[in-house]
Amino acid sequence: MDGIEYLGLAASALATFSFLPQVVRTWRTRSAQDFSLATLLMLMTGTSLWIIYGVWRDALAIWLGNGVTFLLVGAILWVKMRNLLSTRNVTG
Repeated sequence: MDGIEYLGLAASALATFSFLPQVVRTWRTRSAQDFSLATLLMLMTGTSLWIIYGVWRDALAIWLGNGVTFLLVGAILWVKMRNLLSTRNVTG
């Protein structure tokens, strides 16, 4: 692994873990009301495509960082969907 790969891993880690405080807050409050469903779905789709691209290009920093981002955003999306479904059940 060369210096550029380490730079990519550092950049990927910082960008990826920027979601961590929001995931923690979402899990603690059990609410994702402030998140747009469209934004979360687009982010999940985008990270999925980056994972495929990173694997195809054999770029560890790209597929690993986006894989972790996918999981973190997926956790927020899960809470968002649970909130939406529970709201629908209450309102009819």
